[in-house]
Amino acid sequence: MTIQKATFAGGCFWCMVKPFDQWNGVHQVISGYTGGHIENPAYEQVKQGNTGHYEAVEITYDDSVINYQTILDLYWPQIDPTDPDGQFQDRGEQYRTAIFYHNEEQKELAEKSKQILAESGRFAKPIVTEIKAAAVFYPAEDYHQDFYKKSKTEYEEDRAKSGRDEFIAENWQA
Repeated sequence: MTIQKATFAGGCFWCMVKPFDQWNGVHQVISGYTGGHIENPAYEQVKQGNTGHYEAVEITYDDSVINYQTILDLYWPQIDPTDPDGQFQDRGEQYRTAIFYHNEEQKELAEKSKQILAESGRFAKPIVTEIKAAAVFYPAEDYHQDFYKKSKTEYEEDRAKSGRDEFIAENWQA
């Protein structure tokens, strides 16, 4: 068993936990902040959009059960990879999409998957999801962790009004 990490930004981190959390081999999905210039940022700071941080999830997984390519394949259909200004109802640099690689293999796989998506013709607009070296990851406050489980009604209401599910159905499940 080899424990690895994968880090992704896909807009609001509440919506990015559940898609990964339910797979065999995934040990933990933590909501947090990464990529910015403020140490130990608080949610209110990141939400303002001037810390440089992305809302992101850090996934800890056993790569003998689920590999990084599979996790990448789960990531792309959760987002609008063509939106440079945020995701769905969440606007601002803190809600942009990015893949944060932890080693050269992850970088190569991420770049290849982005190229395949760009060449697929699925989207008319360019794929703007960034691929960046992993930076310090700061876990978000406790109330953000496993939000879809702890605050089910609020999570479902927020997700329903976001437009994410409609986008996924229209662009990824067709």
